[in-house]
Amino acid sequence: MNIRPKQDYSLRAMSRTAAGLLLATALLSACAVIAPPAEENSDWARQRDQLQDLDSWELSGRVNVRYDNESHTPRIIWLQQNVEYHIRLWGTFNAGNTLIVGRPGYVTLENDGETVDASSPEELILRQMGYELPVSQLNYWIKGLPSPDSEAQLSFNELNQLTTIEQADWTINLSDMRQYGPISLPRRVELTRPRNDIWLRFIGLNWTTDALADELAKE
Repeated sequence: MNIRPKQDYSLRAMSRTAAGLLLATALLSACAVIAPPAEENSDWARQRDQLQDLDSWELSGRVNVRYDNESHTPRIIWLQQNVEYHIRLWGTFNAGNTLIVGRPGYVTLENDGETVDASSPEELILRQMGYELPVSQLNYWIKGLPSPDSEAQLSFNELNQLTTIEQADWTINLSDMRQYGPISLPRRVELTRPRNDIWLRFIGLNWTTDALADELAKE
């Protein structure tokens, strides 16, 4: 898969407020069933195994970054191929077109013809762009998986779908799930970490996976 640059997007700050869904909440609470814990949840075990097997994918959308009293919403395209990743951002507040390419132990960031490198994407993004993007764990979180490097608290809805991951001082909320073949993937992912008052919201995510490609080939 090739990542093709989109048109240049101007920098803009965004703020959103969620609309209350009181009637839907009341209806759901009337018939809600408490999901079993992760170790007893066979639906989650099946979904987890499918997501762990999903090691090559592409997503596109926007990421709203709120950090250090600033808010910015660049576009993002993320291509993951096994352990290697290519992440392109447009409209970041100090980088109009940024390409991050990496694998475990080495990552480069290219912007305006200049390339810098580091041993971790977190170090590089913080140094060059001014905010934290936990790429090493986000590879798992954005699909709806806890990262394997530490313990995590998981919460499920009444359909036994994973909705919240609490791990490494981050809280990850998953919503607007869409089906790609046998796999459910989120169109919206929100990450918060109170310690640094940082908030990331991935919105309008569109996924391309091998499973989706197989389904389209059958049509």
